[in-house]
Amino acid sequence: MGGRRKAYHAGSWYSDEAEVLQQQLTRYLHEARPGTLAKVAPDSKLKGIIGPHAGYSYSGKTAAYGYVDIDPSEVTKIFLLGPSHHVYLRGCALTGADTYETPVGDIKVDVETCDALMRTGKFERMSLSVDEEEHSLEMHLPYIAHVMKGRDFSLVPIMVGAIDSESEKVYGELLSEYFDKPGHLFIVSSDFCHWGRRFRFTYFDNKDGEIWQSIEKLDKAGMSLIEKKSPAEFRDYLNQYENTICGRHPISVFLQTVKYSTSCKNNEIKFVHYAQSSKCMMMSDSSVSYASAICYGTG
Repeated sequence: MGGRRKAYHAGSWYSDEAEVLQQQLTRYLHEARPGTLAKVAPDSKLKGIIGPHAGYSYSGKTAAYGYVDIDPSEVTKIFLLGPSHHVYLRGCALTGADTYETPVGDIKVDVETCDALMRTGKFERMSLSVDEEEHSLEMHLPYIAHVMKGRDFSLVPIMVGAIDSESEKVYGELLSEYFDKPGHLFIVSSDFCHWGRRFRFTYFDNKDGEIWQSIEKLDKAGMSLIEKKSPAEFRDYLNQYENTICGRHPISVFLQTVKYSTSCKNNEIKFVHYAQSSKCMMMSDSSVSYASAICYGTG
C-alpha cells in the first residue's frame, strides 16, 4: 500500500490549470446555490450524493447541484463508489495508493479503512494503472478537493464491478456500518442513459414525444425508484428496459447500504438536477444523460 495516483485525466476531461479549474468549479457551485437541502430539509444531515462523471463541459454543472449541499465542517470521511469502465471485476476493488492528486490539491486516502475492508475478504486491490485509467472516480476528485479545501478528511475510493444482486446486498450490508457513522459521506458516481447507435441503445417510445423526451421519461422512471430506496424495483427496471446507466451497480450497492442502515427510515433520496448532453431528434443522434441526487436524514 502506498504511492500517488496521478490526475490522469487532467488536461483532457477537465482543466489541469489550478486557477482555471477553481474558477470553473466556483462558478458551477455559485449557479447551483442555495442548494436543495436548505430548502427541503434544513434540519437534516447530508448522508450521500449521486453525481455524474463526464467531462466538466458536459456534466460539471449538474454535479454542482449535489456538491453545493456538502457542509465540509460536518465531513471527516468520504466513501467514493464508481463503476469500472475498462476492466472486468467480479466484485469490488480498493485503491493501493495513499494519495490522490488533483490540480486543486491532494486528497489523503484512508489507508486504515481500506485495509479493514480488505480484511473482510470481499475486496481486491486494483493496480495503480487500473486506478488511474478509470475516470468514474477521478471526475469527482477535483470537486471533493475544492469543496473540502482546508479540512482534515480522508477518502475511501471503491471501484464497483459488474456484480449480481446478491453481491450488491453483501457489499451494502458491509458498508452500512460506515454509512451510519457521523461525519461519513457517500458519493456515488454514475451517468444515466447513453443513447444512440454508438452505445447500442436506441430505446424510443414515440408516445412520449421526441426521442429526447422518451429518454428523459425513461431516466426519470429509474430515478423515481432510486428515490423510493428500492433496490429490487430498480433492478427490475434495469432488467426490463436495459437502460444504459453506467453506475447501476454502485447505485444499487448504495441503495442496499441505505436499506441496511440503522437510520434507513429517516433517510430520503431526492434528485435535484437532470440534463442531457444534447437533445436527440433523429435515430442518428446520440446523447448521455446526467443527474444529481442528494441523500439526507436525521439519523
